[in-house]
Formats: sequence, C-alpha cells, structure tokens
Amino acid sequence: MVFSTILFLFRFLPITLALYYLSPPRLKNATLFLCSLVFYSWGEVRFFPVMVLLILINYCSGLGMEKAGERQGLRRFFLIFSVAGSLSMLVFFKYTNFLITSLNAIFGLSIGLVSGLEVLPLGISFYTFQTMSYSIDVYRREVPTEHNIIDFGAYVVMFPQLIAGPIVKYRDVAARLHVFEGRCSWEQIEDGVCLFTFGLAKKVLLADTISALWLDIIGTYSSSGVQTGAAIGLANASTPLVWLGVIAYSLQLYFDFSGYSLMGIGMGRMLGFDFPQNFNLPYISRSITEFWTRWHMTLSGWFKEYVYIPLGGNRKGKRRQIFNLFVVWCLTGIWHGANWNFILWGLYYFVLLVIEKLFLLPVLKKGRVWPHIYTMFFVVVGWGLFVGNEPGVGLGVLLHKLFIPSGGVSCLYFLRNYAVLLAVSIVCCTPLPLKIWDAIKQNRWMKPLIIGLLLVLSVAYIVGSGNSPFLYFNF
Repeated sequence: MVFSTILFLFRFLPITLALYYLSPPRLKNATLFLCSLVFYSWGEVRFFPVMVLLILINYCSGLGMEKAGERQGLRRFFLIFSVAGSLSMLVFFKYTNFLITSLNAIFGLSIGLVSGLEVLPLGISFYTFQTMSYSIDVYRREVPTEHNIIDFGAYVVMFPQLIAGPIVKYRDVAARLHVFEGRCSWEQIEDGVCLFTFGLAKKVLLADTISALWLDIIGTYSSSGVQTGAAIGLANASTPLVWLGVIAYSLQLYFDFSGYSLMGIGMGRMLGFDFPQNFNLPYISRSITEFWTRWHMTLSGWFKEYVYIPLGGNRKGKRRQIFNLFVVWCLTGIWHGANWNFILWGLYYFVLLVIEKLFLLPVLKKGRVWPHIYTMFFVVVGWGLFVGNEPGVGLGVLLHKLFIPSGGVSCLYFLRNYAVLLAVSIVCCTPLPLKIWDAIKQNRWMKPLIIGLLLVLSVAYIVGSGNSPFLYFNF
C-alpha cells in the first residue's frame, strides 16, 4: 500500500486516524502498532514474520544490555547480536542474488539464484537502520531501554515513515511515545494536514507528471521488466534530448522522494510526533558538500553518526578522513540498491567530496552563479549513474549519449510540450513557493482554500492516472 492511492487516502488513513484519536490515551500506541502492522502486511503478508523477528531481536537486545549493567563484554555481545541480526535480514533479502550473480560472473560459477527475493520486504532498508540506531544508542547509554514491547513495536513499524523515511531514531520519538494525555493538539493536526497535502501534491502533480518526459524516451516497464509502453528508445534520442530526459528524471526523483517524506512527516504530526526534516531544497546547493547536507538528510546523518564519526571522522588526519569517506560512500551506494551502478554512484560522490575537501570548497564559496551550475551538472550526471540499471536505459548507452554528441530525435518537440511543466518544477525547487506560502497562510480564508484545491487536484490526478508507484521502492 502506497500513500498516493485511493485505498490509502480514503480508507486506511481516515480509519486509522479515527481509531487512533478515539482510543483511550494508554491504548494509542497499541492502536498505532496494530494499524501499522496491517499497513505493512497489506501487500506482502509473507514478510510479516520478518518484521516481528526484527522487533524481537532489538527489543531483547536492549533488555539484555540493561541487565548486563557494567559488564561491558556482555553488553557488547548483545549489541553485536542485534546489529548482526538486523543486517543479516537486510543482506539476505536485498543482496543475496546480487552476490550470487557477481560471484558467478567473476569466477565463472553457475550458482542458482534464490527464488522469492524479487520483492523486498516493505521499507526494510529504512527500518533496519532505525532498529540498529536504537540498539547502538542503548549500548552508548544515550537512550533508556524500552521495556514495553508494544511501544517499541509502534516505533519500529510506525506506518508514516515506514516506506520512505525519514529515518527516525528512537530518541526522536521516545518522549512522545510515553506521553499519553494530550499527545495530539489541533494545531499539530492542522499542520500535519498541510504538510501531507504539500507532499501529496509534490508526488502526484509534479513527480508523476514530469516523469512522462523521461518515460517518453525510455518507455514504461512492468515489474518483470517487460515493456508496456511505446518509447523513442535511448539509442534513438539526440544528446540534447537525453540531457533533457535526465534533468526530468532528476526533478521526478526529488519530488517523488521528498514528497513521500513530507507526507510521512505530516502524518507523524497528525499522530503527535515530530519527525526530522529529510529534504531542504537540495537543488539550490552551491557545492556537492552542501547538497548532501540537504538531500536525504536523515540518511546522511545516520552514516555520519554511526559510521563516519566512530571510524574517526576528521580527527585522525587527512588520509584517515579520506578512508572514512570511502567507507561511508561505499555503504551509501550499497544501501540504495543491489547493483554495481549504485556502488559506482557512491564512489562517484566520494571522489567529488574528496576533491572539494582537499582544495575546491574554498573556491566554490567565493563564487556566485557558477557554483550552482557546477553542482547541478554533477548532480544530474550522478542521477544518470543512479538510473543506469533500469529497464530501457543501459549505463553505457546513457553515458555515451550524454558526453559524446550524437544525432537522433530532437528535443524541440519535447521542450514545446513540457516547457511550462519544467519551468514550474524548477521554480518549486527554490525557496519561492515557501515564501509565498508563508505570506498566504496568515490569511485564515486563503490557507484552507489552497490546501483544499491542492488536495482536490491531487486526488483527481490519482483517479485519472490510476497507479502511482513510489519511485524509491526500486532502491
């Protein structure tokens, strides 16, 4: 079940909110837990035991670390047990067949693939990191051990942030989980509705519409990789058209992912929780370093806190810092997907960030316009690497088309058809819409009118277009 569907918007969400608000204060976490389990199990109930096992592993590990007291060796054992248990499930479901395929290719083996791993458990990349952050923080004595398994389960499987983040640490919500009276205020609910509506509009009115430009080039494909729609074909597109298509994909990815995150943050607010911000206008960045402080901020923060700093960060000299960055960006690439193009994408950003840290960043800070151009050029190329394994693309063909000028279908027809949409999308990547909203929301009549209009337009688009998948499900 995804957020941008009629089933979710008019059945699951209103029923869940009604049950949650009507529940007695001390049963709210149980209601949230049970409703979230229904959400998790809706599409693939066979993965229900995976979620239950992950909850039990980390819940019991937290209790074990508390019981161990000052016996550091025993505390470390429970930490290793929780991290290994969490990562083993992520590796099995997400990377087993990738590892088998790679071994077969490298060593000429013929090991058979494991069947049934074509579909990942919902949100496993997100909730694995969340549960590990809890166990690590308990080990560090930065958060108290959670004794109530229902409260802990509600944190792990909380449906607003389950499929698209943000990656919520236990300490982000622990206090609110244990507030029973007055958890939700009308102000929070109103604010949550606004955030959810803006996220929905970003997803269906911007991401889903601008995606048509990219899909006109590469085509549409079923989950099994069979082409279902006509397309020009990447090999037949001219170099300017391929650049235009990758720019459209870059906009689609941003609005899709940030829209889902904003919907999750909005629903969290409706439930009485304050989730951390996940995107902060990343396309206005003036360096790659700045870009990664604005894009998927909770993932960057997670790797910084639990990998980069424990490895030594920048405290042990330049060479060690570069090595630490290498580890972080290899893991970042692998986290996004079981394919070599994601590892290449991670290493690509590692190289760019090292160059900036060694000498380029002070130069970029002196510039005005060209640092934006530099940043967006390399970000768009990065998204080309990111999408390189998708059906109808082919990384080699894409890079050839981007960097070796070639003829083919012109971009003029597409510019004429998509110029207004591209312009609107680009403007929505800037602070201007936020400034306009800050002015509008002071008017008590205009605010509900704008929210209502966006909601009606979004629902109308969903009804008219049918399926509206979440792009990041692929990663």
